[in-house]
Amino acid sequence: MSSSQRSIAIVGAGMGGLAAAATLRGIGMQVEIYEQAARFERIGAGIQMMPNSMKVLRRIGVEEPLRKTSFEPHSHLNRAWDTGKVLKELPMPEDLFGAPYLCMHRADLTNALASVIPQGTIHFNKKLVGLDEGAANVTLTFEDGTTAVVDAVVGADGVHSLVRELVVGPDEPIHKGRIAYRAVFSTERLRGKDLGPSRTKWWGIDRHIVIYYVTSNRGEIYFVTSVPESADWLTPESWSAKGDVKELRGAYEGFHPDVRAVLAACPDCHKWAILEREPLPRWSDGRVVLLGDSCHPMTPYMAQGAATAIEDAAVLARCLEAVEGEDLVSAFRLYEANRKPRTAKIQAISSANTWMQGGDQDTSWLYGYDAWNVPLETA
Repeated sequence: MSSSQRSIAIVGAGMGGLAAAATLRGIGMQVEIYEQAARFERIGAGIQMMPNSMKVLRRIGVEEPLRKTSFEPHSHLNRAWDTGKVLKELPMPEDLFGAPYLCMHRADLTNALASVIPQGTIHFNKKLVGLDEGAANVTLTFEDGTTAVVDAVVGADGVHSLVRELVVGPDEPIHKGRIAYRAVFSTERLRGKDLGPSRTKWWGIDRHIVIYYVTSNRGEIYFVTSVPESADWLTPESWSAKGDVKELRGAYEGFHPDVRAVLAACPDCHKWAILEREPLPRWSDGRVVLLGDSCHPMTPYMAQGAATAIEDAAVLARCLEAVEGEDLVSAFRLYEANRKPRTAKIQAISSANTWMQGGDQDTSWLYGYDAWNVPLETA
């Protein structure tokens, strides 16, 4: 059976799921996405797309529209929480790693990816409740009573993935007692204060905050934090839980005036638990395979969660193309063999939260990676 006759169900319409739909359609697969949410929401959050993920987005065909709407930072700038002393700065011109570094609103990236997927491909209100894998296909069952029968399933349903639970068994995400506040708001609230041309991370003793613009005209600004809190604090839906702005400001008392100015201007915020998992023993079971946060969730400290999911999408497509759509099980094993070492390394470094805090670090292995052209190792 050729690639064009293979049907793939993707569970989850996040960045990884949308990117996988685009890359798999690019090799001729018949793709359908099943998403439990009712629609895409413009939730207040920014996202950084580094050169490694931008190379994938370039091939997918969304680089140019993203350039028009996104902020292109001069550098990764790391500063001391109180004095503002520069701890490390990495200028990021496009020619350094062969692709731009862009900061954007998550909704703009979602819309760009959705724009290259035919209408009708994304099915909303489809909460997965079961998978039944047969000898030649997989049957998906949804909460509304409907089913779908496909050749293979890609689980891109995030840190609370049901597909992962069905592949490797039930487990719980690790919450190490840290939570994040985040917000996007108009820069008009800053009353003319300019925060400079870079994405800035302010390193505190036991907490940090990352601040950057998310639009090309610098009309909106975003911040995300990491602060200690009781490990008992969890939210069932982390992206929508409201935070207390006064509590947030108190957590950054004594920080540099630039940080305090941003938090003083912030009208409201969201709050979520930072969750991670240990690397999984396997990413696939027969005709079912995992991608992104469903198999390698990580802390946001290297801004590589969505980026590695987007890389996954490119490598998965290459592995399926290598078998010409025939041996799906072998293709999934090849994909896992090529992605696990890299994602496990990023998970570990991100968890330690030391990336670019200071000193000399080789960043080329991370930002110079090209998922379309890196040699594929045999499984």
